[in-house]
Amino acid sequence: MASFVAEVLASSGKLEKEDLSGKVSKMSRKVEDTKEEVCEMINKRYSDFLPTLQGSEDLMVQVETVSKEMDALKTCIETEVRPNIHMAVAEYTKLKQQLEKNTVIITMLGHLKEFHSAMEEFNKALQEKKYVDAANQLERARDNVDSLKSWKISQLPLLSAINSELTVQRENLIYHLGDEWKRLVIWTLPSSKGKTSSENLLKMCQMLIQYFTNYSRNLLSLGFCCCPGQVLLKNMLKPLVMYASLSVRVTEQQDEGTILALQCLEESHEERSAPSQVYSKLLLVLKTLLLLCCFSDVSIGDKKLSAILGELIWEELSRCIIHECLVHSIPTNSSQLEKYNTVIKETEDFEKSLKEMEYLHGDSTDLLKYARDVNCHFASKKCKDVIVAARKLMTSKMHNTVKITPESKLRLPKLPAPSSEVKVKQDIVKEEAMMENSKQLSAWSLRLPACRISESVQQLMELALNTLCEAVGSSTQCALQLFFTVRNIFQLFYDVVPTYHKENLLKFPHLAAIQHNNCMYLAHHLLTLGHHFRSHLPNPLSDGVATFVDMVPGFRKLGAQCFLTQLNVQRAELLERLSTAHNFCNLDDEDNYIAASKAVRQVIHQLKQLGTVWQDVLPVGIYCKAMGNLLNTAITEVIAKIMMLEVCSRWAEKKELNRC
Repeated sequence: MASFVAEVLASSGKLEKEDLSGKVSKMSRKVEDTKEEVCEMINKRYSDFLPTLQGSEDLMVQVETVSKEMDALKTCIETEVRPNIHMAVAEYTKLKQQLEKNTVIITMLGHLKEFHSAMEEFNKALQEKKYVDAANQLERARDNVDSLKSWKISQLPLLSAINSELTVQRENLIYHLGDEWKRLVIWTLPSSKGKTSSENLLKMCQMLIQYFTNYSRNLLSLGFCCCPGQVLLKNMLKPLVMYASLSVRVTEQQDEGTILALQCLEESHEERSAPSQVYSKLLLVLKTLLLLCCFSDVSIGDKKLSAILGELIWEELSRCIIHECLVHSIPTNSSQLEKYNTVIKETEDFEKSLKEMEYLHGDSTDLLKYARDVNCHFASKKCKDVIVAARKLMTSKMHNTVKITPESKLRLPKLPAPSSEVKVKQDIVKEEAMMENSKQLSAWSLRLPACRISESVQQLMELALNTLCEAVGSSTQCALQLFFTVRNIFQLFYDVVPTYHKENLLKFPHLAAIQHNNCMYLAHHLLTLGHHFRSHLPNPLSDGVATFVDMVPGFRKLGAQCFLTQLNVQRAELLERLSTAHNFCNLDDEDNYIAASKAVRQVIHQLKQLGTVWQDVLPVGIYCKAMGNLLNTAITEVIAKIMMLEVCSRWAEKKELNRC
């Protein structure tokens, strides 16, 4: 309906007039607004321009003034302040160094003051016999001296004097403590004349300990460690370890105190004490001291007196127990090793008792470690004894001999049956050998021919066999050590015998022949010695390491060279005797005849002597070859000299033939 009305009005012209009027009014308002904005803009741009410009100029003047002031200040700083700053820094550094020096001096003076006051208190306490206070003051003085040393002024003469004074006063305190100990603990020692033995030196050794008051117990905390502790170790503890005939006697006297005395048993045939006896004697002494002196109640700092005493004497005491007791208790036979567990248990109980009495702290000590390593010590001791015995046999006389026949055999010990694995291996090897060789060697194969060898060499081989038997059933380490000790025995024979008996081997043909037989005897048995024991030894010996075959060529060569050297000596003597025959010329001359006859007789005598010496010693084959070689040398020399003659009469030929 409205649109229709509008259309009617528009057609009449009335509506168009009203729209124009509205548009004009709107435009008028916009013009006014634009006018106001233009006026405002013109006012801001032109009316306020001069004040703004004037403000900017004032600011520029102010900026220039400030800049000039800054330049003047900068110039002042550069010309006046900066040099003064360097001077101020240098002065500050100097003042700082002076302050540090003064601080050090004040600190040193403080330590010196403390040292002086401590020494005064020390002297006062020493005069009053307050030894605990004196010791504390001396410790305080020593701390101050140590503090002075930390300042790196050890070259200062004053410090040297202070050290000397501290040492003097320390020795002075020890001296006074010694006097007090002489009063409190009385040692009665025998005269130093005569031999040092349990019978005449230690029979009268005794220690008288009086009943201690609280004062004397405090004295113990300082003096026992420096004086009586070492006396106790020297005069009582060590003798109890070293001499089996000594025993401890504890008696009490009503007015005098308790006596610890060493007394010598009248009948004692033992050279060394058993570990259990040594431990019981030592524990008796240490328990008595613990009860009488109340070591567990006296402390120095955080440590009790018993612990301090143990630290001072234990190292030397344990070393004495090891060298004088445990070393001699180590078994000499592997069958006795199991019994040694008792000694290990006794050693553990001994250390446990010491720990309960607080003489000892920590885990196992060197003493217990030594006892537990019995296998290693047994092997070392056994090896040492074996080497000593072997060397004694090698340096003994060689002419004591025994007869060896093809029927002679080594007395091999009966060994335990090998393990199942080793037995299977042996059966396989035997089956393979039977399959490869249908024909077996005779019973006389690899037999040593009849000859004579040194008795010492036979004993040496028995020693090696016994040592290898000890290795059977032992631990791996022990077995290895014993096995290689046996190898060392034979290597020692190879090196020692030719050198030790060198002159006799060159001088006496009998000994050279015996040495030849000795070497061949050892080489013969070394071929099978390792094979006999191999399956009974632990790895790696059972895997092929246990062998002596590599030493066989060396022994054979050694024996052959020794005998060949003697043959050369005998050959040279034969030629030397034949050289006196004047080349068998002019035998019609009586002198030449006598000389030739004498030379031939000497050669024959020498050969007879060698035959007598060697016939019962050397094997038949070697004997025949040696004598044939020497006889051939003599005959060849005689024939050569005769063939050199230019003319030989029938009579001379006849004589010569008769001579030969």
